[in-house]
Amino acid sequence: MRKPLLILGAAALLAVTACAPIEPWVKPYEREHLADPIMSIGGDPVSSSYLDHVFEVREGARGATGGAGGGCGCS
Repeated sequence: MRKPLLILGAAALLAVTACAPIEPWVKPYEREHLADPIMSIGGDPVSSSYLDHVFEVREGARGATGGAGGGCGCS
């Protein structure tokens, strides 16, 4: 009875430690690709960016959706 429990415990320990990453999956030099607009959740990132810009201009509020830009209005 003890041997199957030992084997099951070892298998469970192996399965849990196999999920732990040894090193980061995304290297620092690969992170620039994650910031690409094509990686956004929306279906069409270009039109989403345009609609966000139109919304910001109409509302007069800038940065509420996480957009970056300076105070000069030239985003």
